[in-house]
This record gives sequence, C-alpha cells and structure tokens, in this order.
Amino acid sequence: MTHTSDDLGAVLARIADALDRLAPPAATAVDFTVADAYVWHAEGHRLEPVPRVSRVAMELLKGIDRTRDQLVDNTNRFARGLPANNALLWGARGMGKSSLVKAAHAEVNAALAADGLPPLKLIEIHREDIETLPALMSLMRPAPFHFIVFCDDLSFDHDDTSYKSLKAVLEGGIEGRPENVIFYATSNRRHLLPRDMMENERSTAINPGEAVEEKVSLSDRFGLWLGFHKCSQDDYLAMVNGYAARFELPIDEETLRRESLEWSTTRGARSGRTAWQYVQDLAGRLGVALTER
Repeated sequence: MTHTSDDLGAVLARIADALDRLAPPAATAVDFTVADAYVWHAEGHRLEPVPRVSRVAMELLKGIDRTRDQLVDNTNRFARGLPANNALLWGARGMGKSSLVKAAHAEVNAALAADGLPPLKLIEIHREDIETLPALMSLMRPAPFHFIVFCDDLSFDHDDTSYKSLKAVLEGGIEGRPENVIFYATSNRRHLLPRDMMENERSTAINPGEAVEEKVSLSDRFGLWLGFHKCSQDDYLAMVNGYAARFELPIDEETLRRESLEWSTTRGARSGRTAWQYVQDLAGRLGVALTER
C-alpha cells in the first residue's frame, strides 16, 4: 500500500493539531497599568486585575509594631530598586500576617505616588499553583514595574514535591528570581513543612542530616523571617477599640470591653481575627455598616 504526498501531509497536519491541543496555553500579554493588584490563574496562565484590594488600614494592626516597620522598610527599599529580601511571615493564626502584606503594599504605594514614582504591583498566587511560578515570572520579568508575588497560607504536606519548584525560583534556578520580583509568603509553620514529615525524614534517611537539610533549606530562601505570636489582652482590646473608633460604633467603653473579652473567651483565642469578628457582630447588632466615614 502506497501513500501519496497529500495523504502524508494530511496525517502530519492532524499530528500537529493534536500537539497544539496538548501544549500548555501561551501566556497572554498583560497590561500592568490597569490595576495595582492581580490574581494569578494557573489554568490559562492569566492575571486577573483586582480593582479594589480587601485590606485593613495599617493603623488598625496592633501589637506588631516592630514587625510592621521591618516589612514596610523591606518593601519600600525593593520598590525603589534597592536590595531587599524575600519575606516569610509565620506564626499564630489570625494575627494579621496577610493583612500586613496588603497594608504594607498600600503604604509603600502611597509614598511612591507622592514622589512621582511608578506603583508597586501585588500578585497573589494560590498555594496549589506554586508549580506554575516560572510561567508567572516570565510575564513579570520584562515589565517596567516591581512586583510582590504573594502566597497566603503556604505549606507543604507529605509527598508534595512542589516545594522544589519554589526553591529553584527563589534563588536556585539558572535564571534565578527576576530583579523586579520579590516573594512574600505567610504560613503557620516556620519551616513550611509539618514537623512529623521532617522527623520521618530524619529517622528513615541514610544520612538524616542531609535529608532534613533538604526540607529546611526552603525556608532559608527567605532572608526576612517575621514571627507573629498570640496577642496579650491589652493588644486585643486595642484592636477592638481601634475598630470601634474607626467605624464610630455607638457603644460605651465599659460595655465594649466586657463584651469583647467575653467574645474572645467563648472562642478560646485572642487575635486580630477574633477582634474583627466581634466588631462585625457588634456592628450588625447596632445596625451600623462597616464602611469608612
């Protein structure tokens, strides 16, 4: 049986079409002037602009003054083209880790605008999309802006090897991290990996030290470690009072104190998140919308 050149051409065309369908989608050009914040969607390799970022004003973040100053200083230096570090914000839940990243971004952009400088861009990437970081980096590398790539609640579980992709992107790859990109992450774990996972590596490896080092070295890629700890009662009350004053809630100081402490006791925790949840409940009962006056 013989095949004509036309038959061969048709077969090759079908093969080419099949390969096109299997190939990952080409990254589309992004207009980084339409917004200061974007969300990365791994499926389709696209960035979605965020017209209004959900954030808490910097002055409402209580009990983290030193941490706040360190992150704002690091962010400001980076936005102005000076050396800065990737940052890992780790520690207690609900203490404002992600809120601080978004507040620092807003504060630095306000300072840049006052100096007539281009804004800093904030790109959020979801934990499950970490392996697509190289594709995201390729979009940001040639852009005339500086970028914070932000991953909230970053951690890795057993048999999860995507942490190796993050290590390579942060510092270890051939291209390395673009000079106009910095990586900020929040996590409840200081080393991003569960303790039992690290202990298992230590007990089963031929060379336990090297096995654990492989895991721990991920967090070493973050030059700035900022710890968040459970807040004191005074800090918790300062958070509640700050929210109440900001939104002009009509309640006397003693009632506010008594109710907010009871609220934290019933939840077994004092944190910024607990304070905000109480204020939301209070505002609802008082019929007050939580909007800036």
